Amino acid sequence: MSTEVSELVRQWDDQQAAYIADREKRFDVILDVLELQYAHAPFTVVDLACGPGSLSVRILEKFGHASVVGIDYDPMLLEVARQSSTRFGDRMQLVDADLLSTDWPTSVTAPVQAIVSTTALHWLQPQQLVEVYRQCRELLSPDGVLLNGDHFRFDGRSPVIGRWAKAHDEQTQRSAFAAGAPEWDSWWDELRATPGIGALTDERERRFAGRDATAPTAVDFQLAALAQAGFRESGTVWQLFDDYVVYGVR
Repeated sequence: MSTEVSELVRQWDDQQAAYIADREKRFDVILDVLELQYAHAPFTVVDLACGPGSLSVRILEKFGHASVVGIDYDPMLLEVARQSSTRFGDRMQLVDADLLSTDWPTSVTAPVQAIVSTTALHWLQPQQLVEVYRQCRELLSPDGVLLNGDHFRFDGRSPVIGRWAKAHDEQTQRSAFAAGAPEWDSWWDELRATPGIGALTDERERRFAGRDATAPTAVDFQLAALAQAGFRESGTVWQLFDDYVVYGVR
């Protein structure tokens, strides 16, 4: 991994931690579940919308007996993931695929024991998320686990904790930016200026042109979507205000 990409990854972590309080704790919860479920036998994890590979790398660093298939449609983030994960060899496979397509599961050929995602699936429309969850259930081996960590915003039914969550987010961002964390737009400016990655800007813009913004969903929608997709058990593993890790078991 080049010095430039190493710095991009470090700044990505700082930038994301500004928007996600206790981001590392959320990762740790996901890793804890994987350890409880797959401590001894080799296992394969699919990281949906893996971005630059933040969670994938943490899984591979913790579990020497794990393999990861990282799937994303953003060519720039995939290139960061590729360059930052070469030390794992064939334990890390990266797939360029759109979760809105019907055939993305065909890119995964090995039996899959777990599917994970963090700060990503909120980009899907609600009906699209239900379909992706359904495809995930079909892809998982029996007793396989899906884990999704993300913000699931409170709606009008929960105004008090919704206010607390908003204030907590704002406080987290103020502290992080004052300490020098880059904001979202400035990080992307740096990425576009990076040789070998910035050249993918036009392709990225072409792929995502015309996609509608998505409305936030509350956690009860997520759990209903998992049930509708056919998971036999679903629930919340962890919560900090409106930041959750939810799970589904095939």
